[in-house]
Amino acid sequence: MRVTANIDAGNIEVIDITNKDDIRLAIRPDAGDEFFQWFNFRFEGVVGYQYTLKIVNAGQSSYTKGWQEYYAVASYDRQHWFRLPTRYEQGELVIDLALDADAIQIAYFAPYSYERHLDLLSAVQVHPEVTLEHLGLTLDGRDMTLVKVGDGAAHKKNIWITARQHPGETMAEWLVEGLLYRLLDSDEPVSKQLLDKANFYIVPNMNPDGSVRGHLRTNAVGTNLNREWQTPSLAKSPEVYYVVNKMKATGVDLFYDVHGDEGLPYVFLAGCEGVPSWDARMQQLQDAFESALLLVSPDFQTKFGYGKDEAGKANLNIASNWVAETFNCLSNTLEMPFKDNQNLADPMEGWSPARCIHLGEASLTAMLAVVDKLR
Repeated sequence: MRVTANIDAGNIEVIDITNKDDIRLAIRPDAGDEFFQWFNFRFEGVVGYQYTLKIVNAGQSSYTKGWQEYYAVASYDRQHWFRLPTRYEQGELVIDLALDADAIQIAYFAPYSYERHLDLLSAVQVHPEVTLEHLGLTLDGRDMTLVKVGDGAAHKKNIWITARQHPGETMAEWLVEGLLYRLLDSDEPVSKQLLDKANFYIVPNMNPDGSVRGHLRTNAVGTNLNREWQTPSLAKSPEVYYVVNKMKATGVDLFYDVHGDEGLPYVFLAGCEGVPSWDARMQQLQDAFESALLLVSPDFQTKFGYGKDEAGKANLNIASNWVAETFNCLSNTLEMPFKDNQNLADPMEGWSPARCIHLGEASLTAMLAVVDKLR
């Protein structure tokens, strides 16, 4: 038997691997030691054998409710991801594995590797509507890349999309992949009409360092980027600093910040009803966007989600709130599950990369429904 986390976004520590029925592992905390939940590792063993893997510190993780009715994802070929029998008991996450090949990769959710991120940037840059802009470097020296789609015309609306402020929320970049490829499809009428009306500014990965390091929520120095938007700094949060400055240069008419939620088994939006500038116009835009997304994606729902902030009490350090208040625009955090979507359950795969991709595609239709009303 062998367990290794020496892979892109790898995260696991081996405690004891001597007994195949009691393989004991632990998740390594993010930098700063405040958060941990993401795991991602390769397991090697004997084909046909049964193994029991136990993540022994799951009970001390950041979101223990996230383990309830949760099933780990796995892949033999790193293309197709499926769910493994998993249970949470006595503070341990227990994964039962019947090995069908010599090695398997097991993760909290289907990884979106840094190499795939670079592949995405390389693929879209050849489109005539796309320009890649280097915004700056992260603390580990990785590129912060902005994908600009459109001609930049001043009369067009400016739509900003960001993903993976929290690097372990890999479903966010899967969604952006689907959104981008549909947006760049020259035979897609929704996308053609959108690009007649809007310029797109897309950051597929806001936190490359945390992604490669195998973090759940923080960057290289332990900063939660989604609490930095009022006062970002080059020392703690250069990723946000660069994006904020670029937003101020372009303006923002619609903002879509894409995330994943550990606990809730639903797709939902967290709006900005608590920002001081919230008014009837912003409420109408919010209602119209939600109604359109409900129509085009049965995965989306509005019954379950976060509670709304009291009027004027929103935390402006959070991206969607800061953008809504600063630019007086439609601004949302989109949340997807790590588990399954209880509205449309899939016992084999749960919430999956393919469903993230389809939701990204559907999001463009919802944007088209409101684009003419944004300003």
